[in-house]
Formats: sequence, structure tokens, C-alpha cells
Amino acid sequence: KIKTPSGALWLTIPVKHKSGQLLSGTFPCEELNWREKHWKSLKTNYARTAFIKEYEPIFTELYSHQDISLAGVNMLFNKTIAKLMGIKTEFVKSSDLKVPGHSNEKIIGLCKAIGADVYLSGQGAKAYMEDNLFLNNNIQVKYQEFLSPVYRQIGEKFISNLSVVDFLFNCGGDEFARLSNNLK
Repeated sequence: KIKTPSGALWLTIPVKHKSGQLLSGTFPCEELNWREKHWKSLKTNYARTAFIKEYEPIFTELYSHQDISLAGVNMLFNKTIAKLMGIKTEFVKSSDLKVPGHSNEKIIGLCKAIGADVYLSGQGAKAYMEDNLFLNNNIQVKYQEFLSPVYRQIGEKFISNLSVVDFLFNCGGDEFARLSNNLK
């Protein structure tokens, strides 16, 4: 979600969908020009922000990548934004781990494959998560209760829980490090 003068706007990626396909086999519907529409929306709505010019070449490059899966698009953007914000972490594709199973069993297998003993989940997953399965496998489930900090944002009214690009274009990557250190 990004901030516009009329409120929050979702930027979505249209996909070619077949029943039962994996995320790694899901590809954007390129004929709908989603890349051009996204970048135009970002440039239009963040034109007055402090950091749009600094990050414009990077986002222009990000949106130029063609013929990659939806998983590839996500990985590309996540790695780039993490780097811009000084976040040092290893990214692993679940498909590379070759863990069998579905639903809770698959998540448990993925946690074991990377040596995790805590699984962080969103609140919405409480409806289907089987916490006892995780505990029986020595994995603690923690449900995230994210509260967006208020930060400098264009416009009169602050809108919380937007995409990280809102923070990046308004405050810059260095500000993230300062803010995250203050939250510890």
C-alpha cells in the first residue's frame, strides 16, 4: 500500500493463474503493464518526498526486470530494499530447501531445515495454525503485533501500515537504522 492524496492505494501484480501452481511457477501478466503502472504511481505520489530522486535509478532498474516469476519479483525487491535499509540477513527460497508436506507440517519442516526454534507469524494465522504441532517439534510460535511508528510522511494526515517504500522515500534508509535502534 502506498500513500496518495485520497488515501492508501494497493499496488498489485496481476498474475497468470493455474490451479495448484506454486509461487515459483506463478508469473506476472506482462501484457497489463503492471511495472509501468506501479512506477508511475510511485513517482507521482512520492514526487515531493526527500529521497525519491536518490532511489529513482534503483527502482527504475528493479522495474526493468522481465520474465521472472512472482517469487523472483518478491525476492528481488526484498533483497534490494533490505540492502538500502542496512538490513543484513540471509534470504533462502523455501523451494531450495526441498521440504515435503503442506500447511503446518511444511512450515515446521522449513523451520527445522534452517535451524529455527521460533516461528513468527501474523495475527490472521491464529485461525489455522496448530500451535501444538510446533511445540511438539520444539518450535515456539509468536504472533506479531506490529504497531507502526509514526515517521515523517508527506501530506497532512499520517497513514500507518503502508509499504516500506513509503518510509524509504520519505525518510531514507539511514533513518531506518536510527529508528530501529531506538525501538530496541
